[in-house]
Amino acid sequence: MNELNRSLMFAQDGNNAGGGIGSIIVLAIAVGVIAGIWKAFAKAGKPGWGSIIPIYNIILILQIAGRPIWWILLLCIPLVNLVVGVIVSIDVAKKFGKGVGFGIGLVFLPFIFWPVLGFGSAQYQPTS
Repeated sequence: MNELNRSLMFAQDGNNAGGGIGSIIVLAIAVGVIAGIWKAFAKAGKPGWGSIIPIYNIILILQIAGRPIWWILLLCIPLVNLVVGVIVSIDVAKKFGKGVGFGIGLVFLPFIFWPVLGFGSAQYQPTS
């Protein structure tokens, strides 16, 4: 076996080991976000398990934000979905007594802000 083949084999082995640790980290972050959303749904009087059901979780978020369900169609339009996603996240933050910055954090740093919302002291205020 020549030197190039040995180097390639070593590189592949190194990537596999790092991939396992990276996968565990990504899985831990995903579990934290899901748990935060689950708790936030429960605070808002929605079923927490709804956070893991595709499409249904979007419907629940729209309900929590106080937006009409037909907005789910807007979330299917490229570029429009980015604007609508930010608006809905800001509305969710406001319903929990948080500000615009927190709502933007829900969009861009969900692994931090959803657990803070779900496990923190924020209370759902449906009339705000």
